[in-house]
Amino acid sequence: MPKPSAPRVPSYRRHKPTGQAVVTINGRDIYLGKWNSAASKAEYDRLIAEFLANGRQLRDEVDTTVVEVINAYRKFAEKYYRKNGEVTREYGCFKEALKIVRELYGRKLANDFGPLALKAVRQRMVDIGWSRGYINKSIGRIRRCFKWAVENELVRPDMYHGLMAVSGLRKGRSEAREPDPVLPVDDVTVQATLPHLSPVVADMIRFQRITGCRPQDVCNLRPCDVDTSAEVWLYRPETHKTEHHGRERVIPIGPKGQDMLRPYLLREKETHCFSPVDSEKKRREEMHASRTTPLSCGNRPGTNRKRKPKRTAGKQYTTESYRRAIHRACDLAFPAPEPLCRREDESVRKWQERLTDKQRAELDQWQSDHRWSPNQLRHSAGTEIRKRFGLEAAQVILGHASANVTQVYAERDLQKAVEIMREVG
Repeated sequence: MPKPSAPRVPSYRRHKPTGQAVVTINGRDIYLGKWNSAASKAEYDRLIAEFLANGRQLRDEVDTTVVEVINAYRKFAEKYYRKNGEVTREYGCFKEALKIVRELYGRKLANDFGPLALKAVRQRMVDIGWSRGYINKSIGRIRRCFKWAVENELVRPDMYHGLMAVSGLRKGRSEAREPDPVLPVDDVTVQATLPHLSPVVADMIRFQRITGCRPQDVCNLRPCDVDTSAEVWLYRPETHKTEHHGRERVIPIGPKGQDMLRPYLLREKETHCFSPVDSEKKRREEMHASRTTPLSCGNRPGTNRKRKPKRTAGKQYTTESYRRAIHRACDLAFPAPEPLCRREDESVRKWQERLTDKQRAELDQWQSDHRWSPNQLRHSAGTEIRKRFGLEAAQVILGHASANVTQVYAERDLQKAVEIMREVG
């Protein structure tokens, strides 16, 4: 009995009318390029490898649309960009960038989304008013989306290389907005803001100004994360910005920081030191202390609270709530001029309805000029440390892997340059 013959592999042939190489797979002729050329043979090897790996079937070309690619990638990104079980801010940035792609090219075929389409998306970002740096990062996120699509064979392999040809916007060579650099906030401004803050948030500001840590590190501080066995305490955050790079973050706390932090360590080890619950409790105590109505009259403490309020104080400050608290204090410490500010007997809704579009723009500019953010405290600490101990010391304290990053946070001391030029110039 004759042995069964092995399955036949489609052969590499010459198509005489055109002079090209051709292979027939599943009854379909596929042209490979010039006969006997290295490129045509490489394409033949690729097709045969896919044909055998796919169960001796030719993989069908799928006409995937852009919106299908975006939806598939968002499902992946929602699971991938997580830290401690919560979605990170990077996922939100992806959604914001891909939203513009979906609005402009959502119904187009994904394979037709090329460099010109990416440049059109970039121009829309410029028209919206995004800053140049954020636009470049957003374009990189869009490339990452389509790179993932190539990896999962949703689009052609060469598509991603076409998107890589679109270069980033250069400073001074585009219409994109250039944001103002983040500068340190002076201690006089900080001191003027502190009286308008709750004692808890005020201590958060003092702690960050002393240690130079990130706002996230202040919000995540817990007693169990602080090693108090040595003269200088060591704070190791449970989670931090660069932990996905395998780096460890250790924040030294000296005597000043210890004196400020010591009362907050007298609580459960797993609870956060700085809590909005504590701020709300102290606010109510201050209101009760300033009460003029006798206790025998009016509402007694705790009797006029809702059983199920829509909003309750959280157990931990977030970077957003921390920043908002500072901005509200800045508005009180540096009130806007009379036509723009809110009157004492005026509700927020009536105040907003009273302002014209021009006045709103003036108010936004005033608040932008007179508000400061938690990250500026980190700049201030880095500048002071660099001035006294040098760049390397600032790099270690701020927890940067590269001194180039420290240059951004630790502003150069102009006074030192003036003194040098007084001697040499």
